[in-house]
Amino acid sequence: MSWRPTVVDIVGTFTEASNATLLATTDDGTSVVYKPRSGERPLWDFPAGSLADREVLSHWIDRSLGFGLVPETVLAGGPLGEGAVQRFVAHEARWDPLTSAGRGDAVLWPVAVLDLVANNADRKLGHILKTPEGLASVDHGLTFHEDDKLRTVLWAFAGRQIPDRYLGSLRRLRRDLDDELGNDVAPMLAAQELEALVTRIDDLLANPVHPLPPGDRPPLPWPPY
Repeated sequence: MSWRPTVVDIVGTFTEASNATLLATTDDGTSVVYKPRSGERPLWDFPAGSLADREVLSHWIDRSLGFGLVPETVLAGGPLGEGAVQRFVAHEARWDPLTSAGRGDAVLWPVAVLDLVANNADRKLGHILKTPEGLASVDHGLTFHEDDKLRTVLWAFAGRQIPDRYLGSLRRLRRDLDDELGNDVAPMLAAQELEALVTRIDDLLANPVHPLPPGDRPPLPWPPY
């Protein structure tokens, strides 16, 4: 990674976030979203202090897929200690993804595929942003669990065939995980989590269909925004 920022100033707080989520600036003047490990709320099903790593991994996976959804995210130090530091992206506040998500617009397929790979347990509408460059996807702390955890507002894709153009992205990601990306990912996930990640990709390539909502756990995040 060429970008190695240090958070120097905290500008504000995203008060509705479950964990400490801060608007900040770095030593190079970049506006960022800073999520220090020290501000992570304990969870029963995710290891303590691991959410920052999962934010970074989501950016790596997105980059390998070639989707360009997740703003650049790195681990960096700051006033509250090390955490995930993500480039802040401006979004169109008047755009509401509810209609697009409800009808399963094709523009959201990359988000859905990313979530299937990452096993995203918290895909809310408010985590999909519209920017001048296109769509952006943020808030990926609850990802890469070894158990099926998918909770999403994108169930309109359930039972639908994943478009062929995204299968090429999945194949590239699978090759990358056998190479340098796999070496980078391995220290940041438990062995069973990495194994489950690879299995999810292989299963999608063998049967490229978006799964149906689960019947044994809540399928939607709460709140949905």
